[in-house]
Amino acid sequence: MLYIGVLQFTLELPYAESLKEKRGVLKSLRDRLRRSFNVSISEFEDLDDPTIATLGAVVAGSDTKHVNSTMDHLINELDEWRDGTLTDHQLEIISPNQ
Repeated sequence: MLYIGVLQFTLELPYAESLKEKRGVLKSLRDRLRRSFNVSISEFEDLDDPTIATLGAVVAGSDTKHVNSTMDHLINELDEWRDGTLTDHQLEIISPNQ
């Protein structure tokens, strides 16, 4: 069975003074998280605000324990991120049969 983990999270970027700086910081973060956790990440809200970023991360797997563990590690990584602050997050594990 396929399980999909969806994490929506908001980051505060206090040091970004322009949208160009924000894009650079987020690109670096997305690239690192993709390599480390094999997740797909996209920014979808707060696109015009240089100090706030709302993103979504998605991971798929055949085991809920693996999907949940990956998302927990991802949240921990975001909590420890030095270039910004994780201000909010929502995690949902979806099964196609739900």
